[in-house]
Amino acid sequence: MSIQSPFRELLDRMPVEVHEIDLLGSRTKYWVYGPADATTTIVVAHGYRGEHHGLEPVIAQLPDIRWIGPDMPGFGESTPMTEAPHSIEGYARWLTEFIGALGLDGTAIVLGHSFGSIISAHAVANGLRPPALILVNPIAISGLEGPNAFATKITVAFYRLAGRLPERLGLWMLRHWLIVHFVNVSLTKTKDKGLRAWIFREHHTYFNRFASRDLVVEAFEASISAHVSQFAAAIPMPTLLLAADLDDITPIEAVRDLRDAIPNASLTELDGVGHLIHYEVPERAADSIRRFLTRLETDGPG
Repeated sequence: MSIQSPFRELLDRMPVEVHEIDLLGSRTKYWVYGPADATTTIVVAHGYRGEHHGLEPVIAQLPDIRWIGPDMPGFGESTPMTEAPHSIEGYARWLTEFIGALGLDGTAIVLGHSFGSIISAHAVANGLRPPALILVNPIAISGLEGPNAFATKITVAFYRLAGRLPERLGLWMLRHWLIVHFVNVSLTKTKDKGLRAWIFREHHTYFNRFASRDLVVEAFEASISAHVSQFAAAIPMPTLLLAADLDDITPIEAVRDLRDAIPNASLTELDGVGHLIHYEVPERAADSIRRFLTRLETDGPG
């Protein structure tokens, strides 16, 4: 039975262009959604083992915005970097160069989800200056300190074992159906059967689109090596935090602390959802983004 995207019809109404650009040795592929003359442009940094499709449910709700969604190097249809490591620092440098190459430095808002929130925050702390920052399911504390310590230890051990085994066996482990299903069951909170089925299909379709075993392990180590709070004091621009009360990776209390640590931050807490805000409640996420953008227009960037 075919499982249809609940947001396909909305997305199909938006103009979409596909482009490529060479950055730090990566042939980076990116998608541009929405009108070319939009007054607001948002560049998206997706989550770990994700790619540009993941934020499409949110993008579909805001068709008057120009969205730019790249596959980060080594994921989706973008090739790995050869001139920088696949670390937080390396990805932050890539994001800064990507925005600069498109002539959007200082004009495009940056939206980072999960792993992308760390990359975005690092880039800002090192000089990237978007007019505003949006962090969805931000990683506010170390991934090693999340609320489910046992699952975290198992996950870390799993990735490190996969990285030490012969490459073919390690790759088989990382791409195994049960591993993707474990992620689905662990992170999905909705009880809606149709929505759960679609989320599961999305992960099984896109979660394994990475370039190599070594790259995905390297990026995993990056994902647990840093967190947004490390860069909080160096984020001067208006910042919207979109957090979930059932997030198994970052507890809501940690995001509240992050809000207090960022000089110009606001927090929207979404109840009944976990680490998949962009899949489970994209309409609510989009409403929060819309209100944030309206406040920016009213109050200015200061």
